[in-house]
Amino acid sequence: MDYDVVEARHVSGHTVWLRFRDGTVGEIDLAPSLRGPIFEPLRDVEYFRRFRIHPEFETLVWPNGADFAPEFLHHNVRVTA
Repeated sequence: MDYDVVEARHVSGHTVWLRFRDGTVGEIDLAPSLRGPIFEPLRDVEYFRRFRIHPEFETLVWPNGADFAPEFLHHNVRVTA
């Protein structure tokens, strides 16, 4: 799928730089989306920084099982290149 996240880097706070399979590159501030019990730990920036790209689902995931759909990330990224 073109929305697959292929590279991700922490920028600052709750902002992540992303590169998608379709070539889209940009940043997204996830702070406004950290609502609900599963996202509560992610409000701590040190925990937030522990994301990785899931090898099968190709989106951001955290140790507690929190994740964001790659379509959501792609749709909301601020394109920077």
